[in-house]
Amino acid sequence: MGKEDVKKNLARVLNWTHSGDQLERSFQFGDFKETMRFANQVADLAEREGHHPDFEIHYAQLKLTLWTHAVGGLTENDFIMAEEINKL
Repeated sequence: MGKEDVKKNLARVLNWTHSGDQLERSFQFGDFKETMRFANQVADLAEREGHHPDFEIHYAQLKLTLWTHAVGGLTENDFIMAEEINKL
């Protein structure tokens, strides 16, 4: 996906940032259990969609990174997944 396409699609996914060839978003929660509940919701969504983000968890913080491993960069599917995660 070219830079202009990334810029256009980034407007669709509030609170996500573009870093290199990846989308990233951090979430802050009240405690570890809340963080894990949300992480598990994302994991269930990822399994249903067949598109899996990378997870980084630090107690009450979750960082998600999306990119399409098969192409080594961003595709439309990454933005769709980011939109679906935002709905959670």
